[in-house]
Amino acid sequence: MTIHREGMATIGLVGSVLLFTALLLPSRSPEWVFLPILGVLIAVMLIVLWFFRVPSRTVKQQDDLIISPADGKVVAIEEVTEGEYFKDRRIQVSVFMSPLNVHVNFFPIGGTTSYYKYHPGKYLVAWHPKSSTENERSTVVVRHPKHGEVLFRQIAGALARRICTYAVEGQPAAQGTEFGFIKFGSRVDLLLPLNADITCRLGDVVQGSITPLARFAS
Repeated sequence: MTIHREGMATIGLVGSVLLFTALLLPSRSPEWVFLPILGVLIAVMLIVLWFFRVPSRTVKQQDDLIISPADGKVVAIEEVTEGEYFKDRRIQVSVFMSPLNVHVNFFPIGGTTSYYKYHPGKYLVAWHPKSSTENERSTVVVRHPKHGEVLFRQIAGALARRICTYAVEGQPAAQGTEFGFIKFGSRVDLLLPLNADITCRLGDVVQGSITPLARFAS
């Protein structure tokens, strides 16, 4: 396990406060004041390190499968109208990430990135029905050479204040590799063809780059 580059500034800030407290407070405050403050700061540092962790995973690329783009829980499986790119009916599968989940996002299929757009917006709770269209979000579409295009959308939540997307239009996308990161609680939506065979169920706990969510129609 390593620490994600997006966390370095936050870790540096928390570490600086922790070091400052450890060096200065003992000489200026009694132990009953100093020790609880130090304990809280150490706990905050451990939480930050845990949040920005990058797990070591062996990715088995599977051409006919659509794998989870994120760690978390499946909170929606429904037919919707996708109005940004496809402008037709799609099956939406949504994975909610709590603050305790790994927040790296992974390409669910392989191919070529055919579309990317960032949308500023609100910070409704990530499970709110309108969060997919009103929250801060980034949309990425990857074209699979055999099965066509799949859209996936990073959505900020009530705590998230930064969406990082590394996908670039025209560049290759390798299934199971990192395409982005979202800071704090959030979700990722997948918009799949209507004939896709959904292999997950509501409430399933899934792992990004590992758990299949659907299978392309043969």
